Amino acid sequence: MAAVPSSHLTLIATTQVADELIFIANQIKSHLAEPKKESTSLIEKAVQRVREIQGEGLETQKIECLRDAAQFFYVIGKPFAGISSTQYAIQLAEASANLSLLRKCLNTLGILCADTGNIALAIQSYVRALELARELGDRKGECNTWTNLGLALHYAAQFREAIDCFERAVEISENDDSLKQARTAALNNIVLSSLHMRDFRLGLKNIEIAYKETSDFKSINDYLNLTLRENHYIRLLLEVDNLEKAKERCEFAKHYAALAKTPRAELVAGIAEGLYEVHAGLIDLGLSRLSANLEKARVMRSALRDALIAVVKAYELAGKPEQALLYLRELLDQTRTQHETNVLEHLKLNVEFHQNTYSEKPTKALEQQEALLRGKIAEQELFRSRMETLERLAVTAELRDDSTGEHSYRVGKLAAILAAEYGIKQDVVLMVDLAGRLHDIGKVGIPDAILLKPSKLNDAEVQIMRAHTTIGAELLAKSNIPQMQMAEDIARYHHEWWNGNGYPNKLAGTAIPLMARITALADVFDALSHKRPYKDAWSIEDTLQEIASLRGKQFDPELTDRFLELVPRLQAEHGDLDAFLGQAAKGSSFLRAREKIAETLGKSRSADRDISSTQTPPTSS
Repeated sequence: MAAVPSSHLTLIATTQVADELIFIANQIKSHLAEPKKESTSLIEKAVQRVREIQGEGLETQKIECLRDAAQFFYVIGKPFAGISSTQYAIQLAEASANLSLLRKCLNTLGILCADTGNIALAIQSYVRALELARELGDRKGECNTWTNLGLALHYAAQFREAIDCFERAVEISENDDSLKQARTAALNNIVLSSLHMRDFRLGLKNIEIAYKETSDFKSINDYLNLTLRENHYIRLLLEVDNLEKAKERCEFAKHYAALAKTPRAELVAGIAEGLYEVHAGLIDLGLSRLSANLEKARVMRSALRDALIAVVKAYELAGKPEQALLYLRELLDQTRTQHETNVLEHLKLNVEFHQNTYSEKPTKALEQQEALLRGKIAEQELFRSRMETLERLAVTAELRDDSTGEHSYRVGKLAAILAAEYGIKQDVVLMVDLAGRLHDIGKVGIPDAILLKPSKLNDAEVQIMRAHTTIGAELLAKSNIPQMQMAEDIARYHHEWWNGNGYPNKLAGTAIPLMARITALADVFDALSHKRPYKDAWSIEDTLQEIASLRGKQFDPELTDRFLELVPRLQAEHGDLDAFLGQAAKGSSFLRAREKIAETLGKSRSADRDISSTQTPPTSS
């Protein structure tokens, strides 16, 4: 009997694998359409099998399987499970040069990262996806990506930038019936960002335009989005004291929630009605309704933040600040826990990714020394990657105060230079630079209700704001990065005062760790000499004069003397002090991505353009 040619055997094997992939793809789609109790375990096993399958010409099928699996994990509320599979899909798409699928995978990764608090990586993914969409001439992909990008910026409290992105999506979708749904989503999100930045005129203007857009509403998701839009409309109307129309829209919200038939929609409608009742003077009724919805949200978890924010606002309106403070503290705990969980999960994913990357065992050709070097390189790369993750999170938290995102980098650099002036060893100085960038990472755990409050904080709110020192230190302590002790000390103690009047522990003198004392000078100098939402920039001369006045009070006297000599010298040597101190920021992939957004919008929109322009969930298509 003649032997079967090896080429035929290869073809048979490839066909069998392709058939297996088709089976897996159908299985994933089935569970995505109708999740069951056993779905999660089955999808996890399917993803593992897809990663094991080898063979030429199978990349597209594998990528589609991995994207559908990621979508499944997102839908069931386990977005972290979808990140690693999406990253692998991106590698496959890049290797096969499939730009269309690569764009879709990047959008999926952006959605998962935004949902898990890694806003910086989400924005980077969207910017790259946007470049591909424009290169491919994919108008729908470009439109959806602008909307997703806007949502990520909204999550980072960059509401004006977010609106610019949404308006670009509106512009692309204009007069294109195939993009009507995308246009409506963009308009709804302009409304949401306008509400948060308190531009009520812009929000009301765009919601009226959105209502004129006729669409076919059929799915549960459609009616949920309509309920969300009514919630935003009602909140806008309440801000401009249009109680009559707000009451009318409450009825619409309840109607759409009934059609949606989901607990989330009922909750959204109930929150809107409760806020209306409090504004209308029906305080007991409104507070009762909001409290009942808060209890439901504690079970659902996903809507807990929105419910807490509404209850805090309602008690403030009712003139009951003590009760408002209780719920504000719960909001702090909820925000802190969620962000801490997210950060640690992203660091864990980093470790797993690098373990997979460097898991190749040494071959016979590798000498023991070479294997050791490979291990050291892997360790250094892992540390660099984890530091970059923490930096991105710290910068994102700082954007609320410093929209350039460069404050943390300038503080780290200036602190490192001062440390060198003090005689600290060079290897430690390098760590001061890196650790100094993380000094305010704890702000990720402070609720927006505090960070973005337009008026002066009351005493209780000040205490909550000060918690960012302990939040940051505890987060870094749990990161399991051996080199993080210095960063932990800086985060915890950079607001301690030399005379003992600082926080959180009222340490005094040399009881305050040296690196925290050094970073405190750099932080205050940079904060005072730059514009913030609540203050104008001070001149360098005025800033140094203020620091001199706090010598021996807030700051270490010896360090203060060195600092007051150092800054004028740096200014004389480098001229543009910001450019010198902020050089490291230019290497930030996140900040470069934000620059690309501004450049792209600048090229595509005229400066004087005034387009008449719910938070609609992002789209992965």
